[in-house]
Amino acid sequence: MTKKILITGGAGFIGSHVVRRFVKKYPDYSIFNLDKLTYAGNLLNLTDVEDAANYKFVKGDIVEAEFINDLFRTHDFDAVIHLAAESHVDRSIASPMDFVMTNVIGTVNLLNAAREYWKGAYDKKRFYHVSTDEVYGALGETGMFTESTSYDPHSPYSASKASSDHFVRAYHDTYGLDVVISNCSNNYGSHHFPEKLIPLAINNIKNNKPVPVYGKGENVRDWLWVEDHARAIDVIFHEAKTGETYNIGGHNEWKNIDLIKLLCGIMDEKLGREAGTSEKLITYVTDRAGHDLRYAIDSSKLQQKLGWVPSLQFEEGLKKTVDWYLENEKWLDDVTSFNYQSYYEKQYAER
Repeated sequence: MTKKILITGGAGFIGSHVVRRFVKKYPDYSIFNLDKLTYAGNLLNLTDVEDAANYKFVKGDIVEAEFINDLFRTHDFDAVIHLAAESHVDRSIASPMDFVMTNVIGTVNLLNAAREYWKGAYDKKRFYHVSTDEVYGALGETGMFTESTSYDPHSPYSASKASSDHFVRAYHDTYGLDVVISNCSNNYGSHHFPEKLIPLAINNIKNNKPVPVYGKGENVRDWLWVEDHARAIDVIFHEAKTGETYNIGGHNEWKNIDLIKLLCGIMDEKLGREAGTSEKLITYVTDRAGHDLRYAIDSSKLQQKLGWVPSLQFEEGLKKTVDWYLENEKWLDDVTSFNYQSYYEKQYAER
């Protein structure tokens, strides 16, 4: 194997797409997937690669420093792609310390281990930290986030990610660690845990349940197909200069209410329902605290410097996403019933 790469959070939504891409595209890389398997970690996301010769799953918590040190000592990783994070804003409002521990302390534990075991010999080593556009705060009706936009986080989640970004940059500036960072807009696609807007709406519409929309649905987000995000991570990991930051976005802004109405129309078509049927399920709920009005990412640096561009128009990607959820009802049923949480014991405990 030419490289040993530790991918953290690889059983989650975005992480599983990154793991799958690297395992399949780079058979000469040894891919170690480290995941705590919290509610959002699902090994059913990776059944198509779990027996690959260049793939190994490791269950563990990045908050446990000695465990992380032992992992580096045992496997002598060449690189880290760090996606493990608590990421749901509502959960961060209810339990902020969970986000501090995983997103801040966990990131610093990984940085310390990389610094210790690479011992300053950073040539051909790399620490890639995957972050979010939410660290930038909120925009008005115009403008876009660039890599030079000042940080202005508004939730415990975004504050914890902003802190972790600062630590990554500090370890580059102070110790010379080879780091890159990317900040991405909202992702959508297959294998998304159904507490998030799009998979929640798909599942509720399918089951004729209310589709909750915060406030008046005026909040604007920039949406990116998750496989395009995984492809961007691939490009940045291999081609970015050390110390650089790249924004990843789809140039694809939608108000939440307009997105949900588009999704309702697609679901009516796919389910053979009369047009307008699913829109009747839309239910407006009290807005969340500190809800940022608008995010928009300028990814021109990534496009111009590294040649990455999104591959799908949003409506095409949304239809592909709906098709996947409708064709994978067992996956969705296993997730919503939490049956997926026993898969590790059944398949991995004795490996």
